[in-house]
Amino acid sequence: MRTFVAVEIASQEVLDSIKRVQSSFKIAARPVEIHNMHFTLLFLGEISEDMVQKVQAQLKTVEFSSFDISFEGVGAFPKPKFPRVIWVGTDSNGGKQLVELAEKIEEKLSPLGFRADKAFKPHVTIFRIKNEVGDITGELSKHSGSKFGTQRVSEVKFKQSVLTSTGPIYSDLEVISAK
Repeated sequence: MRTFVAVEIASQEVLDSIKRVQSSFKIAARPVEIHNMHFTLLFLGEISEDMVQKVQAQLKTVEFSSFDISFEGVGAFPKPKFPRVIWVGTDSNGGKQLVELAEKIEEKLSPLGFRADKAFKPHVTIFRIKNEVGDITGELSKHSGSKFGTQRVSEVKFKQSVLTSTGPIYSDLEVISAK
């Protein structure tokens, strides 16, 4: 099964703000559904049932304290001239704590063979772009200073992702709460 470890966006204020920004973008791209918004701390990919149990056991040993994160700014990967993803960013303090949390997750799961393929950059994907849409620097600049609200991070979720023609369907395999 296809899996990842994430922090979900649960604040209705944040989700409503993101939805407003998604509606204002004038590009040919598929918005991420609001109920699927999250930070991917570590993507694990396809794993067996046996490995699911091992990952669950390791994740249960992760210890972290709750923290607040503010959502702000909009950007694109790999760059605004050739975007593949449009994202919402975080404040520096909340982002730093998310990075530390992602590092703890990777540290616990690396003995099982899971490592990030690149450094974790805290972001919430709000659009996935399949086709070339051209330079969106102008669209992004309209939202560069946007603030979307704040959320308390108090749990991490080990999730399954089932890809369908209408988009992914996520389900929880394990929930790890802050200590």
